[in-house]
Amino acid sequence: MTTELWHITERARWEAARRTGVYEQSTRGRTLAEEGYIHCSLPHQLAPVAQALYGTRPEEDPVVLVIDAGRLSAPVRFEAAEPGGEEFPHVYGPIPADAVVRVDPWPASR
Repeated sequence: MTTELWHITERARWEAARRTGVYEQSTRGRTLAEEGYIHCSLPHQLAPVAQALYGTRPEEDPVVLVIDAGRLSAPVRFEAAEPGGEEFPHVYGPIPADAVVRVDPWPASR
């Protein structure tokens, strides 16, 4: 079974990653080098994360990267921000562009 990880980012950042072949943005305003990992979500976790990062009227053209975890060479760890909190997938290395199997607009109704 394929595990899909979801990551929200700006379309321009994804387009740049497609050109270089590797994605290295951890979260809005922070790189993998700064954060140490790339923040991801499972499908049911994405809406609150997207709301927190972009609100209801995004101006930066956010997209959702759907990542096939089986195509990653970097380790994926499920970790909580606070002890006992909900665990989110963190990718501890760059994401190859070919691990992204789908790119969807956010919100999906756009």
